[in-house]
Amino acid sequence: MKNASQILNFIQSKPQFSKLSYYKCINIVQSMFTSPVQKMINFAYIKNKTLFFVFNHPVGKQEFDNNIQSIKFALNFHTPDECKENDVKLFDDIKAFVTHTPKKALHVESKNKPVTYKERASGTLHVEIDDEKLNKLVKSIQDIIKAKNDTN
Repeated sequence: MKNASQILNFIQSKPQFSKLSYYKCINIVQSMFTSPVQKMINFAYIKNKTLFFVFNHPVGKQEFDNNIQSIKFALNFHTPDECKENDVKLFDDIKAFVTHTPKKALHVESKNKPVTYKERASGTLHVEIDDEKLNKLVKSIQDIIKAKNDTN
């Protein structure tokens, strides 16, 4: 009887699902970075035998540049099985760059109903303003507040 990991490994060995091993390899390399650097990685991909990490902040790339030589040395010393395909490494180089496009936030659709709140002001305050125009304006705002309170 096969367990779940054996079934997944069998599926990944099929040619139509070979990209799954790419993502497993990327996750293994990504796990070599410190936690703050991992949080700044937007995404990663392999193109032309180069593993690219895309950061959302320049500090992440700077930390990446500081640690990349030690990670490259460790990968040259021992390449994980997930990063090999037919005993050939999936990537030869690792690079990074910063993207300046914001992440798209997942938003929950509302019912497009505007939110209304009950007016908390009562409009019962004494206004003493010397300027006639300003006094008129404040009195009109006060009348609007009183009218809204009467209808609610």
